Amino acid sequence: MAKNIETIAVLTSGGDAPGMNAAIRAVVRQALSRGKKVKGIKRGYAGLLQEEIIDLEARSVSDIIQRGGTILATARCKEFTTPEGQQQGAEICRKHGIDGVVVIGGDGSFKGAQKLASLGINTIGIPGTIDLDIACTEYTIGFDTAVNTAMDAIDKVRDTSTSHERCSIIEVMGRGAGFIALWCGIANGAEDILLPEKYDYDEQKLVNNIINNRKRGKKHHIIINAEGIGHSTSMAKRIEAATGVETRATILGHMQRGGSPTCKDRVYASTMGAFAADLLCDGKSNRVVGYRHGEFVDFDIDEALSMEKAISEYQFNICESLSK
Repeated sequence: MAKNIETIAVLTSGGDAPGMNAAIRAVVRQALSRGKKVKGIKRGYAGLLQEEIIDLEARSVSDIIQRGGTILATARCKEFTTPEGQQQGAEICRKHGIDGVVVIGGDGSFKGAQKLASLGINTIGIPGTIDLDIACTEYTIGFDTAVNTAMDAIDKVRDTSTSHERCSIIEVMGRGAGFIALWCGIANGAEDILLPEKYDYDEQKLVNNIINNRKRGKKHHIIINAEGIGHSTSMAKRIEAATGVETRATILGHMQRGGSPTCKDRVYASTMGAFAADLLCDGKSNRVVGYRHGEFVDFDIDEALSMEKAISEYQFNICESLSK
């Protein structure tokens, strides 16, 4: 029998991502439209344990859809990974009359949602991460904005790299997943991409590629390096020493997390937020919202966490053939 939901809370957890505010706004207004009370939990699970809980009305989320980051703030919380912390979190939800929680974040955030669900608090997860590394969905909030931010920056570096006939190593975010690097590799026409899932740490291949491209008349060389590989500055020094080609490293860093979300991130995040609120209002729990084959769908959190996401072998391979 579906649990009767009267009060829904929303939190953002883990790394921030452009579009999170659009999702928060949609959760709040969709829940209110269905006659529910809504609360915001500040600073993720850390804020839950500190009882940083506020009431939210329709006007509370006015003028935020275009803003990057998250108005609820976000944090990581080791304490919530313990059974004691999880039990405390569930008790705090009950103390504040919270029947259901929408958790916007990545796999780690979903594990927390899974624990809350097992303790009697209905939970729905929304995939919010610029890394696109959640296996159950083809879209995650923030990826589109982040990859466009990176693409634009790489275009600018490419201009000056061409002028000076340099090799440029441009480091993009992605500690454990190379999707930003892969997409930028194709979109920016990079000569090489280094992904955590694929790189074999054979720098001689890079050196040979740079030398061979110079012989063919190429005036620049772009290497997109994922954060999970890192060490771009020291790599640049080694490559310059080996090739004789001036080589510079540019680390884009956290600029990729910020900025006004793209239209796609606003629309998809809004749809996911409303969908999550509807699921809770219908008494659902332990679910993750996703986007697959052109439709917004939901998965059991246990099933979602067991899935694995791989880099497209075909897209990886065409990076080389299209950069000749």
